[in-house]
Amino acid sequence: MADPLAITQNLIRCPSVTPAEGGALTYLENLLKAAGFVTHRVIFEGDGSYPVDNLYARYGTGHPHFCYGGHTDVVPVGDEADWTHPPFDAVIDGDVLYGRGAVDMKGSIGCFVAAALDFLESNPDFGGSISLLITGDEEADSINGTEKLVRWVYDQGETIDACIVGEPTNLKVIGDSIKVGRRGSLSGSLVVEGIQGHVAYQENADNPIARALPLLSALIDTPLDDGTDHFQPSNLEITTVDVGNPAKNIIPARLEARFNVRFNDLWTAETLKGEIQTRLDRAAQAGTRFTLAFVPVVSENFLTQNPGLIEPLEQAIETVTGRRAALSTGGGSSDARYIKNYCPVIEFGLLSETIHKVDERTSLDDLQTLTHIFNRFLCIYFNAEK
Repeated sequence: MADPLAITQNLIRCPSVTPAEGGALTYLENLLKAAGFVTHRVIFEGDGSYPVDNLYARYGTGHPHFCYGGHTDVVPVGDEADWTHPPFDAVIDGDVLYGRGAVDMKGSIGCFVAAALDFLESNPDFGGSISLLITGDEEADSINGTEKLVRWVYDQGETIDACIVGEPTNLKVIGDSIKVGRRGSLSGSLVVEGIQGHVAYQENADNPIARALPLLSALIDTPLDDGTDHFQPSNLEITTVDVGNPAKNIIPARLEARFNVRFNDLWTAETLKGEIQTRLDRAAQAGTRFTLAFVPVVSENFLTQNPGLIEPLEQAIETVTGRRAALSTGGGSSDARYIKNYCPVIEFGLLSETIHKVDERTSLDDLQTLTHIFNRFLCIYFNAEK
């Protein structure tokens, strides 16, 4: 059996903080090439972001074509002195593997690669295709990564029939949750103009803070909705309010507030923008001058309802763990938001408890369990022998 622990350790030891490749894609490419995958390293750049190295690897040419989507880039480690073990040493302490990316998501990649190698050894002529779509740009800008790579795959004349993105989806134990969709994400800013002046002569000034209060209240006081059958309620959070004023005796000239909305399938980005504009227009006092702007990059909500993809994973989880996974749409966004435009996509990986934290870690048992689930999934999906 291919060793998911060894693969994961080798990946963690590559310091691939976005956008550094750190050797992670090179290691994966060499491993997959040796197993018979045809590999492509594709670099994208431009669009106001840094260049990114990406990897696409495919075994077979037939259909169905199953793809595993993932990323080898990781978030910064913070203060290394806070870590129990060096974040890129991949230390095993007891039955736990420590390291940046252990669960988000080098561990998942290691598990899938190990599962795929075992599957191909037992079923070299299974008739379909298995591919990996691996980016180095998920944790930061996400401009020159998966979105362009999946489009590149289709520009080569290839089509993907189904995809699992290996994000850490499970909350307490492996197999408790499958992500079948995500809420959308929309970010924006509200600028309220005032007139700067001395606090003792307020009649000569116009305080933007006072004018902004009813506007901000209008954004958050009334819920956007009550949720749907598949999604929790949409939620707007004000993330920062700033007047840039270090003095205590000056009325500021302007106020800027930023916000983010996670929205369900009752909304599109455009209808949500309209609702926000309407709320602000209604709440604005006479004479209030404000500007509303939205960040151009929007993540639309999506829901995957594809039994041919979901049921094999459910069966694999139940066979290996005895658990019936919940179908979830909670959490933040992922690169599945790009892949869903091309094929059915769901998400499944390790536990989410320590992602982006100091001492990110996973148990060795979880690595083995996830590997068995991925292997069983491939057998069910391709109707092959175990």
